Amino acid sequence: MTTFEGALFWGFLVVYGIVMYVLSPKSKNANSFYKGADDQGNPVSQWSLTASIFISWIFAKSVTNAANLGAAYGVTGGLAYASYWLSIPVAGYIIYLIRTQTGARSLQDFLTSRFGRLAALAFAAAILIRLYNEVWSNTAVVGGYFGLPGQWEYYVSAMLFTLFTLAYSLKGGLRSSIFTDVIQAVVFVFFVGAVLFLIVPANDTSALLSNGEFRLEAGFDLLLVALLQLFSYPFHDPVLTDRGFVNKEKTMLKSFVVAGLLGFVAVFIFSLVGVHARINGIEAMGNAPAAVGQSLGLAALFFMSVVMMTSAGSTLDSTFTSLAKSLAVDLPRLARRTRDRMPSIRVGAVVMVIFAFAGNLPMFAGTDILKATTISGTMVMGLAPVFLFYGFTRWSPWSFHLSFWTGLALGVLLAAGLIPASWAIGEGKYAMLLGVNAYGILICSAGFFLPLLLRRLAGWSLAAGEA
Repeated sequence: MTTFEGALFWGFLVVYGIVMYVLSPKSKNANSFYKGADDQGNPVSQWSLTASIFISWIFAKSVTNAANLGAAYGVTGGLAYASYWLSIPVAGYIIYLIRTQTGARSLQDFLTSRFGRLAALAFAAAILIRLYNEVWSNTAVVGGYFGLPGQWEYYVSAMLFTLFTLAYSLKGGLRSSIFTDVIQAVVFVFFVGAVLFLIVPANDTSALLSNGEFRLEAGFDLLLVALLQLFSYPFHDPVLTDRGFVNKEKTMLKSFVVAGLLGFVAVFIFSLVGVHARINGIEAMGNAPAAVGQSLGLAALFFMSVVMMTSAGSTLDSTFTSLAKSLAVDLPRLARRTRDRMPSIRVGAVVMVIFAFAGNLPMFAGTDILKATTISGTMVMGLAPVFLFYGFTRWSPWSFHLSFWTGLALGVLLAAGLIPASWAIGEGKYAMLLGVNAYGILICSAGFFLPLLLRRLAGWSLAAGEA
């Protein structure tokens, strides 16, 4: 970077942090800090909740991945990654059913009532791993606009960004997270529009929107993976699911549907950055937005960095608040068997501080942000039968465990490269991933229904004996 470029980027980072801290509201009680209510106890409004869901799931790593897939496969890659946002309406509808049919106040409450305390603890462990990964995977993307891994600018900017986000998260918890999400959503949409203003005129629109092929070997396999994971992926992300319990059921459902559709459109649109790189022969080098920004000049690169900072900030503050709620509220409730006790704000604040620093350790070790979505989504495939078919049982702990742990085992085997080659579907890059998800969802579903079937057979045998 030149001196001017450095001053522009570092200056924006500092101004961004200060403005977010000054504008974010301060929580005066635990209900506001952990549940997002105002000082009078009123829940968040529908449109604030919609904006919060929309921008909180537009991760910095996600828009980077979408653009990279656009560069690799054209619009097919963009559609594949954008399809993950269709899981938001799916999650909203299932949470709506859970709340209206069972009266549960959280997913942990629901799992405890249907599948036992051990099932809720296993679920809590899965979401904590997910939240931990969200810290480094978003700060690393921001650091990439200031330097390369190994350079001091990369690490200092990432940690400075972490500290700014931590500061306003400590100030207001979930309330400040949702409030700043609205600001970040507006800024994100504006600068994505600015990026498109630079990219679309530089290409033939029809060529931009038609580049790519719908073949398994050309990215369509990843699109099928995303569609298979719609029913499991959203449930291991408390950044999303926590927002399913902060307002009335119908208000929540409307917010989830609108936010999911807007997210799908926004992510697909941003993937066109990568399609532009593909058409114009720009080498993505693992970061298509940065590569395209550099090719179009300082203004475009600055716009890209603003998009990344706002998307990373909205996800990171939500991650901190979800970590605080998971460790300070949900886990103690499971251990103490109490539903109503709310911890002090200080407990959640300590959790945030610890994870702000511990969560960045993988960034210093070097990591691959692309795998954070596909592999973690595969490991939790066993959640799909749990949330889709819970209506078939009133109490069945074994149904949860046979489904959940089977999915986790398949995900681990996939990551370790121990799945037989015969499981692959097609010959594309994601052939094995598609095969494991397709066959895995069937195996997990069989595991879920096996205890119910055995119980039914036992009942029939008992009835026949009595007859």
